[in-house]
Amino acid sequence: MALLELKGVASYYGNVQALKGLSLHVNQGELVTLLGANGAGKSTTLKTISGLVQPAQGEVWFEGRPIHRLGPEAIAKLGISHVPEGRRIFPGLTVRENIMLGTSTRGRLPRAQMADEVEQMFAIFPEIKKFENALGWTLSGGQQQMLAVARGLMARPKLLLLDEPSLGLAPLIVQNLFGTIREIRSLGTTILLVEQNANMALSVADRGYVLETGSLTVEGTPQDLLDNEEVRAAYLGGHHG
Repeated sequence: MALLELKGVASYYGNVQALKGLSLHVNQGELVTLLGANGAGKSTTLKTISGLVQPAQGEVWFEGRPIHRLGPEAIAKLGISHVPEGRRIFPGLTVRENIMLGTSTRGRLPRAQMADEVEQMFAIFPEIKKFENALGWTLSGGQQQMLAVARGLMARPKLLLLDEPSLGLAPLIVQNLFGTIREIRSLGTTILLVEQNANMALSVADRGYVLETGSLTVEGTPQDLLDNEEVRAAYLGGHHG
């Protein structure tokens, strides 16, 4: 049984139909990536899963039960953590405070446990450890992105939704970030990754889907997608020899 399953989901963004009968699944422990151009419906897919957008048709199932009628808080409590594009950290709070906020769906945690878990995040993201008492706004874009992911992980999610984590980051930072995403997955977190950087996404994914104007066109292993002429032309910088 899939951990997450979308069955014929149609969603609207304002008056525009963003998703047209979308069906996809993510299995326990997998890292699945969703590729596509801007406006293909990738962010809307994540928002529909996390309850920020209600599907007009179709169903979203998580752990064998429908969740598409639930609100965002209830969905977060089930163990789905959504890290939206644009980092969305709290600029006036310290790095440590931002990370601690990630536990809000888990009820009150003992202080010692909270401190332990924050240290675990700093072990995964050593780059932000040295800023633990600095305010969020003082961090660079790459550090803010790592902080946003760390906060998402503090929810101890069964499923982590990552929306365009590499957006606007320098190539070296992107490499670091994806190394960390690979590590998070190896620790057992299931991940659905929306990413414009197709090469980078396919380097860490188990499977990928390509979304075009709200419909899936191709799915398969990273190798299937890398070998697909249309996918290569559209997302992977054309032909290389």
